[in-house]
Amino acid sequence: MLDKFITPVIKPLLTPVVMLMHKRGITADQLTVVGFLVGLLAVPLLAFEMWYGALVAIALNRILDGLDGALARYANQSSSAGGFLDITLDFLFYAAIPLGFILANPEQNAIAGSLLLATFIGTGSSFLAFAIAAEKFKLEKPQFKYKSFYYLNGLTEGTETIALFIAFCIWPQHFAVMASIFAIACGITIFTRIHGGYHTLKQQEADANKAAENMPSSASSEVIND
Repeated sequence: MLDKFITPVIKPLLTPVVMLMHKRGITADQLTVVGFLVGLLAVPLLAFEMWYGALVAIALNRILDGLDGALARYANQSSSAGGFLDITLDFLFYAAIPLGFILANPEQNAIAGSLLLATFIGTGSSFLAFAIAAEKFKLEKPQFKYKSFYYLNGLTEGTETIALFIAFCIWPQHFAVMASIFAIACGITIFTRIHGGYHTLKQQEADANKAAENMPSSASSEVIND
């Protein structure tokens, strides 16, 4: 929900760092992998209740995640392969953080953490499934034109998720409550994405069929022959 407001503010701040990295020969994919590995350090830190150390790892992961996309665009390195790598490792990182809190206190955090992970699967799958269909219909990306795939909005997006992870690290004793509340918000996101995505794609299919019916017979035969 907040990504479309936060991203334009952050992008200009990254430019000087991106320019320096490009001069040093660093690639966007390298940043993506390094950022992911740094983010995974949060899991053992959380398991051993080193909350602020985990917070640093999470923050560094998000900084590097912002830099990799900016670097790809600056260096004209944007690609489907890079976008695939970035989003895949992002979702693995998002799933790893609740796991760290579950390991820290299974008795208190297991149920809420498992619920949060389940809803993460729902938000992620609805997000990526729509992106595949959006590519088929060549849907425009009005709010995130720089993304390598269609970025479907929702109540819980990257900004909200990172704010949640920060809150987890500051108030770990309230993990179960915060995770449960956020899981409900994720459930709302899942519903709106499925509902909105389904009807959007149905309309796209109807428009495509209508356009095919109105196509001149000669053009239709050429399409069929192709």
